[in-house]
Amino acid sequence: MNPATTQNPQRRSAMLSYFSLFTSLSTLVCCALPSLLVLFGLGASVASMLAFTPWLVALSRHKVWTFSISGALIGLSFVNLYYFVPRLKGGDVCVDDGSACRDTSRVSNVLLWVSAGIYALGFFVAYALGPILTRLDR
Repeated sequence: MNPATTQNPQRRSAMLSYFSLFTSLSTLVCCALPSLLVLFGLGASVASMLAFTPWLVALSRHKVWTFSISGALIGLSFVNLYYFVPRLKGGDVCVDDGSACRDTSRVSNVLLWVSAGIYALGFFVAYALGPILTRLDR
């Protein structure tokens, strides 16, 4: 069996997890973190952060796309990790070193759940916190 084909499913799983983590962090940085800082009265910090990183304004203008792409990547990672990877494990994907497969699977699992948590926090702050605080302010 070709070693490149045996490592490809594990590499794909790891890459999806890393992309999910990257996109969930981008949603947190562009949309949730500035809102949270302003909520705590740190508007000057947000202003200096936006002066230092002006590309955050472009990301926050396209918040719907950012959250949609992030959610889709995280969803694909869940499908990959919990649907495709268990089917591949039955086919003896890692014939040389089983511990490497377990370690990679564990890292992918942790990265995926961290990504989902960051995404959920960002989604809550960007979309749900404002209406909740508005309703409580009445």
